[in-house]
Amino acid sequence: MAEDKNKEAEKELQLDEASKKKKKLYIIIGSIILVLTLCIISYWLLFSSSDATVNSQNNSQIITGSMPTESQSNDKAVKVGSALYVPMPRPFRFNIPGAARDRFVEIRVQLMVRGSDNDENAKKHIPLIESTLLNVFSRANADDLATSAGKASLKQKSLNAVQKVMTEIENNKTIEKVLFTGFVMQ
Repeated sequence: MAEDKNKEAEKELQLDEASKKKKKLYIIIGSIILVLTLCIISYWLLFSSSDATVNSQNNSQIITGSMPTESQSNDKAVKVGSALYVPMPRPFRFNIPGAARDRFVEIRVQLMVRGSDNDENAKKHIPLIESTLLNVFSRANADDLATSAGKASLKQKSLNAVQKVMTEIENNKTIEKVLFTGFVMQ
């Protein structure tokens, strides 16, 4: 009888160990499935949102029956491709007059372009772009640059001047935005 109890105890221990192993196996499999599911969802969210935006814009044009006007198609010509940033190799340092005194200004600039063709065009013409930007910056007034509206106006003037020069040379605006990545005025 004692032997029967020992055998039963051994069987129960073996069953407990087997059930513990099964539980561990279920936890590991569940964890793997959870990680894979999260990876698939994050991939889908990252890469399908841009396609959905493009498709919804195209569908809205089809539904409304509106065709893009010439100005809209010109804007889209600049916005083809992914955004790339072309840094100017050196910061722009110059003196500008102010009402009370002259000021020293340092501006770091990057150009936002779309597509690799525009990226190459911008890199090829960096000396011309630098010259154009320096010309625009040197016409600024220190009192205007002290305000955010003045800085925004300077960005817009810079963009217009650079696009004009690039259109004359490359027959393409090339540059979508002029970005100030650093601005110091003393």
